[in-house]
Amino acid sequence: MHIPEQRGPVSAALLALLAGQPVENGSALTELQVLASAQLDQTADVIEDEDLQLALFCLYELHYGGLDGVDDGWEWIPGLIAVRRLLEQSFEKALRTAARAAVPEVPPVAAGGSVSDGVATVLFALAAADTGPSLSKHVAKKASVGQLREFLIHKSTYQLKEADPHTWAIPRLSGRAKAALVEIQADEYGGGRADRMHSALFARTMRALGLDDRYGAYVDAVPAIALASVNMMSLFGLNRRLRGAICGHLAIYEMTSSRPNQLYGNGFRRHNFDAAATAYFDEHVEADAVHEQIAGRDLAGGLVEAEPDLLSDVLFGATAAVAVDSRLTLRILEAWENGRTSLRTGLPAAA
Repeated sequence: MHIPEQRGPVSAALLALLAGQPVENGSALTELQVLASAQLDQTADVIEDEDLQLALFCLYELHYGGLDGVDDGWEWIPGLIAVRRLLEQSFEKALRTAARAAVPEVPPVAAGGSVSDGVATVLFALAAADTGPSLSKHVAKKASVGQLREFLIHKSTYQLKEADPHTWAIPRLSGRAKAALVEIQADEYGGGRADRMHSALFARTMRALGLDDRYGAYVDAVPAIALASVNMMSLFGLNRRLRGAICGHLAIYEMTSSRPNQLYGNGFRRHNFDAAATAYFDEHVEADAVHEQIAGRDLAGGLVEAEPDLLSDVLFGATAAVAVDSRLTLRILEAWENGRTSLRTGLPAAA
């Protein structure tokens, strides 16, 4: 991914540090830790802090495809991991608070019957309880072509590497839950066909609307809340202790995907875009109708059946996903309803 523009003192110091060769310690690393700690003390909301979310996003990218021109040796430098942990601790705390506020009463898992069915029932209830504004309905009925482009830009920070954050969980699971996750991920990666990978299908949609389909091309354009949505997945996926949360996240993600993707596809068809543009959404209508059952019962339910203590984390992952997605949706729809762009800047020139 290209090096993004800094958004404040922490991201500026991080990017300046990454421009050099990896060092185990030194004044620059110490300064970065001090800056991060100070910014965390001052920020009103770490979830929507532009500087801190960008810094965390860049730190996570070291564990994915990397950053252009940045030495891969930075990935495991202890000082950088310490900064990441600082940011993660505050981010996780904020996510837990936001999740409780968004879904204050999680239905209990009913006694009797199988544990996995009980967990799935609770997750389906959570999915059905989301009554906030619908981005998919707006896209289907009202969105202009310009808004469709903005919608794709917001989604591109994850969809162009779709499935990767959840894949971190595979070696951390066993038995039924592991088999379920592998089954889901195999579909996400196109069943062995590169052109059918969901990230490739999404890139095709971007090209159909004249957008740059390179991963990270629009990172500078999206607001902190869009980065937070992706950072949340990386937080859950990269920390073994949060394996329950990444499974809960994927379960609710699949359970709230099929119908919205049908509406998204309809929105693109309304503007006469062809199958090349809608294939990504059409694929998810069918695939996620199957995935939601596997993710709810076999992945999340199977995990709790094997490790009952992880139930609270499974529910945290699901409710946090709902909370962050709702905030991003509100941000986008509020801007559109007031005739403004939902991006940090106008539509990038690359479009």
